[in-house]
Amino acid sequence: MQPKVLMYTTAVCPYCVRAEGLLRRKGVTEIDKVRVDLDPARRDEMMERTGRRTVPQIYIGDFHVGGCDDLFALDHDGRLDPLLNGQAA
Repeated sequence: MQPKVLMYTTAVCPYCVRAEGLLRRKGVTEIDKVRVDLDPARRDEMMERTGRRTVPQIYIGDFHVGGCDDLFALDHDGRLDPLLNGQAA
């Protein structure tokens, strides 16, 4: 079973689209998207959880991946597939 994928996002964010595209190509079918542009309290939550202000902010299970560049770096290092298969990063 794949771990839950959570992505803090906004409506107009090319990095969010790029990150989602990679996750979809990796077989992720469900992404819990939190639109921080629609709910300021959720943006505050994101900043408190991650220490970052930019989107996307991605979690796979309990692991904070970070943003789009961090996601692609995980993939480049061969660590994204194991993470998506429920193994530690």
